[in-house]
This record gives sequence, structure tokens and C-alpha cells, in this order.
Amino acid sequence: MGLLTNKTALIFGVANKNSIAWGITKAFHDAGARIALSYAGEALKKRVLPLAEEVGAQFVEECDVRDDAALDSVFAKFAQQHGRLDVLVHSIAFANREDLGGRFINISREGFSLALDVSAYSLIALAKRAAPLMTEGGSIMSMTYYASEKVMPDYNVMSIAKAALESITRYLAVDLGEQRIRVNAISAGPIKTLAAAGIPGFRNLLRHFDKVAPLGEQVTIEQVGQAALFLASDMSQMVTGEVLHVDAGYHTLGLTVPRSEMEKGD
Repeated sequence: MGLLTNKTALIFGVANKNSIAWGITKAFHDAGARIALSYAGEALKKRVLPLAEEVGAQFVEECDVRDDAALDSVFAKFAQQHGRLDVLVHSIAFANREDLGGRFINISREGFSLALDVSAYSLIALAKRAAPLMTEGGSIMSMTYYASEKVMPDYNVMSIAKAALESITRYLAVDLGEQRIRVNAISAGPIKTLAAAGIPGFRNLLRHFDKVAPLGEQVTIEQVGQAALFLASDMSQMVTGEVLHVDAGYHTLGLTVPRSEMEKGD
């Protein structure tokens, strides 16, 4: 038996085989979970359907998380097909390209609202609909990033969205605790994904990451998947309201000059 045998996971945010959500999906599937998927638009359908087939997912639905009617429809369909929900994964983020990079002060009001709605408020919207289906308790998790804590170049409006997401995580953990629903977030190191490609300077960040991170390696979607498996399983049954860093120790650093450069001296 696997860690998630007889459990059902609904995962929002699979975009392609390189996405963090796919790394989580594979880890859950290998641990015995029944998989249900939701993706963010018709353009992704041709990428997601073959992946769904690979993990035997019978539930694959498009959903715009800004649309309450669409959310209601997806969860109603899920309830009809699966009934109980055990694990919910929120791997959703979006910001207009013009609100990433450049001067922070130039973030538009409309762009701010859009990024917060899609990337942060959507966790509340999903949790509200998932909680009634978690009749035996459950685990809700989202994906965040270190830019929520410290300034990272060009992340701009998304840093605010991730900070909000982490605050929402804590409030949901308290609100849903009496239902034995755990709510946590994973703060992954930089990974080359479709979403990351839209962040100016990301390639440079990725190229230097393993030179300064304490463990000296880049993070993979498979490693994030294993951390998510821990949060989804009974191994974390008393863990809630946490932000779990899966970033090779990068978040511990106060200085990010490569050690080899420091050792050269003046």
C-alpha cells in the first residue's frame, strides 16, 4: 500500500510535463492516489489530456478560477464522480508581463488586482468549495516562493501575491482546523517552468542558484512532489499553517555571493 492509497487528490495548475503541479501529480499517483485534474484554459488542453491519461485521471476539467460559476461547476462534477476529497493542490499563479520587471512603483492597479485574484484569492475560493467534500479531514496545499519574504529582482507584483497567499494559508489553517483539514504551502526554489519563463532575468537567477544554495543543487519538480506527498499523507497529520521551504537551503542565506568568490579574498 502507498501513502495515499484510497485517497483522492484534486490538483489545479498542471500546464505541461515540466510544471511543478505535474511533479506533485506523479508523486501522488505513485503513492496510490486517485488523481483529478483541472487546467487553466483551452490552450493547455492538448498538453494536459495526455498527462491525465498517463496517471489514469478520469476527471479532467478546464476552470477559470476567477469565475465563481465555473468553480461551482467543477466541484459539483467532482462531487458527483468522486464524492469525498482528501487532498487539494493549488498550483496557480498569473500576472501581466508588464507588472513583472521594471520599476515596482509602476505596477498598475488593474495588474495588482488581477495577480492577487488569480494567485492568492483563488486559494480561498477553492478551499471554500473543497472543505465540504473533505468529510474525513484532508490536506490543502499551495505553491509559494521566497520573494514573498525578501525582495527578488523583477518578481514585483507576484511577490505581493505570494505574500498574500502565505497569509491566507495561515488563516485557512485556523479556520479549517476544527474540520481536521490541514493547510500548508511549499516554497520551492527556482525551477524552469512555463510560468517562470515570464519572469525577466529568471535564467540568470537559475544559473547562479546552485552556486550559492547550501546544498549546491537546483531543485526539481520531483523533489517538490516528494515534499507535497509528505504534506498530503498522514505523516504530516499535525502539521498545518506552515510554509515548507524546498529550496536547497537558499532561504537561510543573508549573502548570495558564491563561496568560491568569497574564498578568493580581496
